Amino acid sequence: QVQLVESGGGLVQAGGSLRLSCTMSGRDFEARTMGWHRQRPAGDQREWVAAMSTSGSPVYADSAKARFTMSRDNAKNTLYLQIKNLTVDDTGVYYCRMTNYLGQHLWGQGTQVTVSS
Repeated sequence: QVQLVESGGGLVQAGGSLRLSCTMSGRDFEARTMGWHRQRPAGDQREWVAAMSTSGSPVYADSAKARFTMSRDNAKNTLYLQIKNLTVDDTGVYYCRMTNYLGQHLWGQGTQVTVSS
């Protein structure tokens, strides 16, 4: 059974950096489209942050273009999201999402990022 496990969140001061990880158990990670979403404390929906197909470059939401970098290591079945110059508005739960060839989604459990001022 395929599972996604995020890690790397925590409490960080504004201006700091974090690297989030998402590791997939199972096969064919390199064939999966992956993405990052976040849910901020005041939001009731998950907000798309970035996505990467199997062969393309990452694409980012406008709010993420300047400070977020998404990458993947297919040999480690792991997806990354580097966030630099964190702000209080980045506080929230960050989720990775996998999309298979049928368009079906699988979510991880999320990792909490808290940025203090």
